[in-house]
Amino acid sequence: MFTDLLIIGAGHAGCEAALAAARLGVNVVVATFALDAVAQMSCNPAVGGLAKGQLVREIDALGGAMGLAIDATGIQFKMLNSSKGASVRSPRAQADKWAYQHWMKAYLEKTPRVHLLQEEIVEIVAAGGNIVGAKTALGREISCRAVVVCAGTFISGKTHVGARIDAGGRLGERAAALLDESLHRLGLPLRRLKTGTCPRLDAKTVDFSQMRREDGDAPPQPFSYLTEKLDLEQVPCWSTWTTEISHQIVEKVLPATPLFSGQITGVGPRYCPSFELKVARFPDKKSHHLFVEPESRAGGELYINGMSTSVAPETQIALINSVPGLRDARITRFGYAVEYTAVEPRALRDTLESKDLGGLFLAGQVNGTSGYEEAAAQGLVAGVNAACKILGREPLRLRRDEAYIGVLIDDIVTRGTAEPYRLFTSRAEHRLSLRHDNADLRLTAKARAFGLIDADRADRVAALQNEIAELQNALRRHGNERATAEQMLKNPQGQWADVAALAPVFGKFGERAINEATLTARYAGYLTRQNAQWEKIQRHAETRIPADFSYAPLTGLRTEAKEKLTHIRPETLAQAMHIEGVSPADIAILALHLKTIKN
Repeated sequence: MFTDLLIIGAGHAGCEAALAAARLGVNVVVATFALDAVAQMSCNPAVGGLAKGQLVREIDALGGAMGLAIDATGIQFKMLNSSKGASVRSPRAQADKWAYQHWMKAYLEKTPRVHLLQEEIVEIVAAGGNIVGAKTALGREISCRAVVVCAGTFISGKTHVGARIDAGGRLGERAAALLDESLHRLGLPLRRLKTGTCPRLDAKTVDFSQMRREDGDAPPQPFSYLTEKLDLEQVPCWSTWTTEISHQIVEKVLPATPLFSGQITGVGPRYCPSFELKVARFPDKKSHHLFVEPESRAGGELYINGMSTSVAPETQIALINSVPGLRDARITRFGYAVEYTAVEPRALRDTLESKDLGGLFLAGQVNGTSGYEEAAAQGLVAGVNAACKILGREPLRLRRDEAYIGVLIDDIVTRGTAEPYRLFTSRAEHRLSLRHDNADLRLTAKARAFGLIDADRADRVAALQNEIAELQNALRRHGNERATAEQMLKNPQGQWADVAALAPVFGKFGERAINEATLTARYAGYLTRQNAQWEKIQRHAETRIPADFSYAPLTGLRTEAKEKLTHIRPETLAQAMHIEGVSPADIAILALHLKTIKN
């Protein structure tokens, strides 16, 4: 069998990789254990969130499918941080997880040049420093010109529920042990990581009257720039809290749990810890917030967001029943942890191609990241660049000042991942300009240049950019005796109605142009200061850090940054910049304190 590109895995990374490569004109085979599990939401049934919502908008602007999929199958939509500045607002949507994966599978099936294959890949074959094919568990050989590995948590995956350990990338599913051996033979640096998920509950056994109802936004805002409006009946979520009894239940068994007994050795995600880790790390905290979220519009099963765990089944039952509203709740699926093999991403170029093997690309959790959105973003970039490699074209590279995707990839390939990586707005030094609402304005021209979107879509965005430019010129030309219209908008209390009354020309502009021009005006001063600050930090990158420097007293420095800096003890600001978990905001605070010491 021959194909241009072979993609291993059909999760969120594999789907976007396949679609992107096919749009560029290459033939793609997507090989996966189970075609019924394409784009499965193994953990939280949701898309978006802080910084993640920006990723989905960028994926959409680059022609990806995740935004369209959640618009078609979402059951609740919210804008997070809506009371804060536009740069930290992020869209999030609860998904009907079954509808989502069915939609994505059908989308792949309808896409020309994409062929889905239910078959396990057990070996990747290289010759002369380049990928030439792969072998399957059925003994078949697939010749290809490039491979994208999107195997998620399945490479030598092990699931843990209490003392029980099973091979599998998800509970009840197989693991890809032979692929682990193949990657090792190819010389890729490997490591073990850990993640986990929460119990699911039978909805009819839950007492919602003991919880707080959480509704979506009205009207709901779509993710995709191609979706004009959402017309749906939104489904409520609910929130509750753990109790002191919940903590006591876990404390009694803590030494015997997989995380503390030594049974699990892989490093877990700092920002999504298991409930037993929360209890151990925060002994003085009496309760933790939980969100009870439906996994589908039918609402038969509920996901308990905030209670990832791998404790024994009996403990999980007692833990769930200790929570208000869940006294009589029955578990349908127990929470579990999964350990898996990941590749050290510093072995990759910024195109997500291996530095040592031509045509070998990797994307998603196999690169040490977490989250559907981070995986999908990498998948799109890896798919585009694998296709470009095959076609002899220049690769797609996204800078840190262009996209959150650029921040994500630059972080992992330069800093590596000591633990599963999660994207935050604080990781982006240019976050004031990398907003969720302007991803199309930032990325459409590049998407069109690579052939990822059609001319009609590019023309619509170009027309919008012209409209914005025309409005900005009008804002500078018109005003009153005290200020120009642009200066009026810079005032946080400035109202568009006051500007519109200045001249008839303002009545011709649409909502998108008005919002963009308003935000550009209001952020102008902040952007100037942000850019100047970062340029100053770059100029002083070789500033030395005293060997006995104490990070603990630094106000504003995040706990993770203090821990990493104290442990690694960088000698210069430049070295501190490349520590995984130390954000640009942390570097700015550190630089300020070092300047104070020097003076």
